[in-house]
Amino acid sequence: MHALTQLAAFVSGQPKGALPQEAREAISLLLLDLVGATAAGLRSPLAAAARQAASDVYGDGDAQVWLTNRRLSVAGAAMANSAAASALDIDDGHRGAAGHAGAGVIPAALAVGQAIKASDADILDAIALGYDVALRVAASRPTATIETYASGRWVGYGAAASAGRLLGLDAIQMAHALAIAGSEGPIVFPTGSSKFQGSTVKEGIPPAVVAGVTAAYRARAGATGPLDLLDREDRYDRSILLGSLGTTWELQKCYLKPYACCRYMHAAIDAILTLRQNGRDIKHLRIETFPQGLRLANERAPSSLEGGQYSFYFSCALAALRGREALQPVDVSSLNDPEVIRLASRIELEASHDFATSFPVRTPARILMDQGDGVEEMVVDYPLGDVANPMNWDQVANKFINIGKVSLTSQHQQGIVSAISGLGENGFGPLLAALAVSETYN
Repeated sequence: MHALTQLAAFVSGQPKGALPQEAREAISLLLLDLVGATAAGLRSPLAAAARQAASDVYGDGDAQVWLTNRRLSVAGAAMANSAAASALDIDDGHRGAAGHAGAGVIPAALAVGQAIKASDADILDAIALGYDVALRVAASRPTATIETYASGRWVGYGAAASAGRLLGLDAIQMAHALAIAGSEGPIVFPTGSSKFQGSTVKEGIPPAVVAGVTAAYRARAGATGPLDLLDREDRYDRSILLGSLGTTWELQKCYLKPYACCRYMHAAIDAILTLRQNGRDIKHLRIETFPQGLRLANERAPSSLEGGQYSFYFSCALAALRGREALQPVDVSSLNDPEVIRLASRIELEASHDFATSFPVRTPARILMDQGDGVEEMVVDYPLGDVANPMNWDQVANKFINIGKVSLTSQHQQGIVSAISGLGENGFGPLLAALAVSETYN
């Protein structure tokens, strides 16, 4: 049997409402984190352009564009919400997948669920299954075969799984939905392309969401795809793709991000923030990391927020000089901060043999910093938010308050936190109501 067919049978055949309590709690935490990322990125040029394009191309409908007064078609709302959620690179991720599932899966599940008036249990199942499919596909790829870690290459599988589950696709239809999504998702540039990483194309998540959602609707209407898509054993490890289906849930292995930049540099930032002494000049700053970290664009003076998100030099200099809050999220004015740019121009960045085989399981860093009293050294193996160093509910709620205040009032933020914390008792109704506001952002 094709690997994709087995995966589809699991998605369509998973008993309704059978998620373990731990998985339900993980969904609530991931929802809170993603809505915070959406609030932070709502006014960004990337998100604004996506909203306008979604409205122009896909038209009005019944699905909410979060934190605005707009309702668009399923594809339009899913695209717009995924763009805002992923705009500032502060959305959840997964070490095995080396990318971000939530910004694709959750917008797809809520858009379809709201449009067809799905039950709370069905939406929860769709979110969990969407994460599982997307992350299994991504994590099953041998590291040596991956030319880009952009999430757009695989998150469409999760969007198709979520949408297909909500639409009630049978196993064969589901298999074709996954096959269509995998075949027609965005190509995305190879890792390290500065034009890619420094632009609003970035991770390629919004177009992958559109491809995944529409794949499910097309499969329901009778469209077919190549069912052998995941059968290449040199490209996909079946033990990861299909092992322990329904007994382990990949969304429980997701990391959360306290800083609005690529996860590769979070260990370095944690170490810098720990060692930094306010008011002292930085005489020397050296970063040693894993080899894949040097494949980022790493512009010393990025001209866009997207470029800054993929730069060790800029993000670490910003953390060293302006502190944690400057990365929660990054303000566009920081790109023109002369002190930050000067420090970024002096930072040394090298790959360490000590970390040669760490990725993607770990994203460690060693910092060597001289602030006038000699070189201090610190190694961080698991940055804050990692599964081995997790953020709890209070920390995620505090992150939400910090990064969401640019778009939301304190009262609105508290309403969203309350709605998500009460998800188990009250369902998605209060949250969907809280995500609709009277303002329109262009």
